[in-house]
Amino acid sequence: MQPMSSATAKLAAKAAAILAVGALSLTACGGSSTPAASSAGGVQLINAGKLTVCSDVPYEPFEFQKDGKIVGFDMDIAAEVAKDLKAELSVVDSSFEAIETGTALTGCDVSISSVSITDTRKAVMDFSNPYMDDDLTLVASEASGIKDIDSAKGKKVGVQQATTGAKYAQEKGIDAQQFEDSGLLVQALQAGTVDAALGNQSVLAYAIKDDAKYKRVENYATGEKLGIAIKKGNTAMADQVNSTLKRLTDDGSLKKYETTWFGEAAK
Repeated sequence: MQPMSSATAKLAAKAAAILAVGALSLTACGGSSTPAASSAGGVQLINAGKLTVCSDVPYEPFEFQKDGKIVGFDMDIAAEVAKDLKAELSVVDSSFEAIETGTALTGCDVSISSVSITDTRKAVMDFSNPYMDDDLTLVASEASGIKDIDSAKGKKVGVQQATTGAKYAQEKGIDAQQFEDSGLLVQALQAGTVDAALGNQSVLAYAIKDDAKYKRVENYATGEKLGIAIKKGNTAMADQVNSTLKRLTDDGSLKKYETTWFGEAAK
């Protein structure tokens, strides 16, 4: 997530307790006062035998509750990091403000919550290698006849106000209809009040992935990348997280997770 991005809309309901993933039991936030070394690479964990992950729940499709479990793209990755550490995965429901300022890392080993890598954030926390490019995408219905940004001119194109998508549309000479949040933008697309929507793939690709009427017709690189936040100077954890991300990239798992949660990318 990043301020002034179309991937910033948050659902209001927030759980107050610490939540566990899968069949894990609830875990106290404080944990043991003395960090305990895990069995993988000498990484020190706040709670012995557990990888404690801060995440801002819910934020579909990255992290949200389903059938009593926390699931999503980020959670798939978090589970793999925990597996490589030979640790249980315990998820702490944190505010995004605490995550982006780094204060969440006083009680968590890492923060995994669609966190965009920025210079401001890098001043107070370290980041893993990027695990997702959150570029812009243009989504349109088959009936609209829109195939690319040029053919969208003169059509009804929706964007979320004050976002990179709105800025990009303006730069390309598109007089787009602006919506207050991504939910309203998606509703307008599905209702047919706009022919196309331009915004971050993390929101729009998930919104249309099960609806064959809509396609991602074109992508636009903006340089927005997501990373796993790690306490400043914790090189052992950074190395372990990057090792997991490399494994997931090399064996195709990361691409599989992207397809599961965001659908197929535009060709």
